[in-house]
Amino acid sequence: MKKAIVIGAGFGGIAAAIRLKKKGYDVEIIDRCNNLGGRAQVFNVNGFRHDAGPTLITAPFLFEELFQLFNKDIKEYLNFVPLNPWYRFIFDDSSIFDYEQSLNKTIENINLFSSDDALNYPKMLKASKDIYNIAFNKLSDVPFHSFLFMCKQIPSLLKFRSHRSVYSFVSQFIKNEKLRRAFSIPPLLVGGNPFTTTCIYSLIHYLERAHGVFFVMGGTGKIVLELGRLLNSIGVNIRLNTTIEKIKFDNLKINEIIDNYGKSHKADVYISNMDPLYLYKNLINKKSNSSLYFKKKFSKTSMGLFVLFFGTKRKYNNIKHHTIIFGKEYKVLLEKIFNGNELPNDISIYLHRPTATDKSFAPKNCDSFYALVPVPNLKSDIDWKKNSNIFKDHIIEILSKKVLPGLKKNIVDEFFMSPQDFQNDYLSHQGSGFSVAPYFTQSAWFRFHNKSETIKNLYLVGAGTHPGAGIPGVLSSAKVIERII
Repeated sequence: MKKAIVIGAGFGGIAAAIRLKKKGYDVEIIDRCNNLGGRAQVFNVNGFRHDAGPTLITAPFLFEELFQLFNKDIKEYLNFVPLNPWYRFIFDDSSIFDYEQSLNKTIENINLFSSDDALNYPKMLKASKDIYNIAFNKLSDVPFHSFLFMCKQIPSLLKFRSHRSVYSFVSQFIKNEKLRRAFSIPPLLVGGNPFTTTCIYSLIHYLERAHGVFFVMGGTGKIVLELGRLLNSIGVNIRLNTTIEKIKFDNLKINEIIDNYGKSHKADVYISNMDPLYLYKNLINKKSNSSLYFKKKFSKTSMGLFVLFFGTKRKYNNIKHHTIIFGKEYKVLLEKIFNGNELPNDISIYLHRPTATDKSFAPKNCDSFYALVPVPNLKSDIDWKKNSNIFKDHIIEILSKKVLPGLKKNIVDEFFMSPQDFQNDYLSHQGSGFSVAPYFTQSAWFRFHNKSETIKNLYLVGAGTHPGAGIPGVLSSAKVIERII
């Protein structure tokens, strides 16, 4: 029996391990964290639970497939609850737009801002569906390591003018600036600037309409727990608290990998769920071909994330499960986040309140929250050791004024993660939140390949590879691996 070693136990690595086990491989998965899940860790503090990873689920059928491979019914493991509204948007003037499960209700809400945009929203969905049918249905789980294959897709990519940005795509149909901001948000959920991210990511609008937006009772940590149960039941060996520090080669093939304890691990194939830029810059120093050389040297990473976790000793029943709070600036703010060297003062905040759906996340009559703020990554000169507490207080001040009155006196058990923590804990290059940024010139063949450009028995899954970041993206990257190994 051939052996496969998966380095990294994020969702991409876990999915790859399950799919390779189904193909008949003896599979071992190795991760440096205390628990499975990669960035989807769980923090339990004084009765409050906090998911550190993704907070919403789209395309749940991708999880269902993993259980079906071994004839298991996902409903016996996980309870997917549809959210409504999907997102609440609060603008700087305190006006509110609810993006809802019901199409008709969403259109009614759009009409409160613009009657023309209410008429045009279905047209935007139709255009999103056209992109979805090509980019997701046909291309998300196929390998792009062949340049010839990439060339064959050019007519399809030109058909929906994929060089355009998401913001440009939205602006074709939506004229109200507030709604343009709301509908151009998807790139930020996968690490991209809406003004520069390819409009391929506009497929998310139809993806959500087609398959819904969900929360799993117990949170993302519950998904990781049940996937761990599945891994154990099918005989995948799990090794945690173990960091791979050296990779040894023989004729452009990995011969063995060495962990932080000095232990050697050998396999026939190796699957990396690490950040590709960290992998190729720190562990693989072999001579690169031109494609890999340019990716290593010139790839641009996503923005950083500052995440504030906190509980409150009162309930805020008016706060929805997902709330996005816009500052005054938008394009200017995004320019500061992606290209600046200073922390912006006027910020936008993504507020997650899981207790709106699942009361087990907090003690009785309390709430659990996290506030996520896009910030410059470590390419900037920001000293997070010096600035983290100041920035944390700034976030609390804004939340107190805009949506959580009395927060300062009700907040308990606060802690945070900065881009520096992402680099230290997850080996994220430049502390980026989502690895390689989703530009058109960093998509498909131009992204790091699922089949290594130079190492014969090395394969890649996760956010930095095709098709990209986000749970649907990283789960689909494992489907690519299944095809080519």
